[in-house]
Amino acid sequence: MVANADGIETHHEDPIRIFIDADACPVKEEVLRVAERHGMAIVAIGNRWMRSLTHPQVEQVVVSEGLNEADNAIVERIVAGDIVVTADVPLAARCLQRGARGIDHRGKLFTEDSMGMALAVRDLMTQLRDIGELSGGGPRSYTKQDRSRFLDGLERLIQSARRTVGHR
Repeated sequence: MVANADGIETHHEDPIRIFIDADACPVKEEVLRVAERHGMAIVAIGNRWMRSLTHPQVEQVVVSEGLNEADNAIVERIVAGDIVVTADVPLAARCLQRGARGIDHRGKLFTEDSMGMALAVRDLMTQLRDIGELSGGGPRSYTKQDRSRFLDGLERLIQSARRTVGHR
């Protein structure tokens, strides 16, 4: 690995990798199919081994249980040009700071332009839940449309990353 002009670690000639915040990710199989098609490596990081991710293109990293253990492991390993799949907004922000790109399981891209608002909404929702002003059954159910948006978004993100990083 080398540092770019901004001092951010980047791949020299290695392919772009896809990192999965694996414990609660509902699109692991979809990521694997896309990565196989593109010949890309996957790094799946979580608190337990996942049999469904036993594959030659997948490096599984199992970290100890604990607040932010998986997040910290992702941030330590990710470099500019890599892609992270996560619904964790603060993790996505940390990855963007390292020059990576991010997408959630519903196909929402994390960008520097959208990150400030995403963090503010997350913090507001947390505060409302903490004071009892927000109740509900959690996130809405995952739909076929969400899966389709994710696959389309991941494909576009890969193409964009390859153009930007110079991988073909």
